[in-house]
Amino acid sequence: MNAHDERGTTMTGVEPNRLGDQQLMKELETIHRTRHDTLLYGSNDALRVHNERMAQLEGEYLRRNPRRPVAPGRTREGARERGAADTATPTTPGT
Repeated sequence: MNAHDERGTTMTGVEPNRLGDQQLMKELETIHRTRHDTLLYGSNDALRVHNERMAQLEGEYLRRNPRRPVAPGRTREGARERGAADTATPTTPGT
């Protein structure tokens, strides 16, 4: 077998820890934008590689930003409060 033969290996791009902050954000934006099409139309291998790369990129983002701002509505407690507010104010059709 040729020493440069890469069959059976997965090429997933630059290691996330080697990306600058702006490049990491660009990679994250790109992978999230392509997620839906990969899920619907990609092969099983493409989906597997996409999952692995997304986990690597997201893990690196979280490692760099452990205290990132979290919107209250994006937490379980915030969702419960939002749900309670929706059921506490019934709407009447036509008003």
